[in-house]
Amino acid sequence: MIRLFAVDMDGTCLDSRSRITDNTINALRKAAASGIIVVPTTGRSMACLPHRLAAGTVSDMMDGVGSWRKKEEDIRKNRDLFRYVITSNGAQITDIKENRAIFQKMIGKKAALDLLNACRNIGVGVTSHINHEYLLQGRILVALGHLIYGKDAGGVRWVRDMRETVRNTPYGIEEIQFYFMSPSSEKKVRNILKHFPQLYSAYTGIYVEVFSSGASKGNALRALQKYLGITKEETAAIGDGENDLSMFREAGLKIAMGNAVSLLKEKADRITASNNQDGVAKAVESFILKL
Repeated sequence: MIRLFAVDMDGTCLDSRSRITDNTINALRKAAASGIIVVPTTGRSMACLPHRLAAGTVSDMMDGVGSWRKKEEDIRKNRDLFRYVITSNGAQITDIKENRAIFQKMIGKKAALDLLNACRNIGVGVTSHINHEYLLQGRILVALGHLIYGKDAGGVRWVRDMRETVRNTPYGIEEIQFYFMSPSSEKKVRNILKHFPQLYSAYTGIYVEVFSSGASKGNALRALQKYLGITKEETAAIGDGENDLSMFREAGLKIAMGNAVSLLKEKADRITASNNQDGVAKAVESFILKL
């Protein structure tokens, strides 16, 4: 019997237009109502958690200009659907009922500042996840953040200088991202990161995510299993990207989306429909609730 269900967000719960359908929300609620612990597991910061998961219903949706405090309140209202959230690619697990972290693997402040200093003159956009927020250096990136996340961007905040922000924050640094302004800037970032063995990096076509080498969706999922007394065999995970591979290693039932990368499909026990065809809802009905 499945007791814990780790669910990726982008490319999995969210379709290609970054929406979560009624079918997906209803299926997750059905799983939660049956006693399964549903755990959103995402590369996003908490403040950019999909608004439909935060509010739960269309009528409760944020209007796109809500504050992080409003988003936080909405997340807590949705505790009947989920209580634990894995964010920033496994840098943190938050118990939203008790409003506390139960697992953290942060980037050390010295390493973060050394990295930011090393990359300051090579033509990259800089963002970070700190204290659940999504911080962006420069107003152009803020506009991009609102374009990418839409109604989910309640926690997007502009900062003038990320080095100053990191230097002065009392909180841990969950993740740093560098957006490449040119092919040469990507090459330079890659070379710089070779000198930071304590950090892990995951590349996309336009940016790199940097987090602690101890942070991964899989490490966080294993920590949550131990905290809750749940075994690997009682855990299911669903995803679409390479950053979900570590999560698959900690799951007894591994489900790949129809739109997943080929490597994830190779590791999967089951393959469901794509994110544009309610793949998560179909997986819940076919593979989770029928066990």
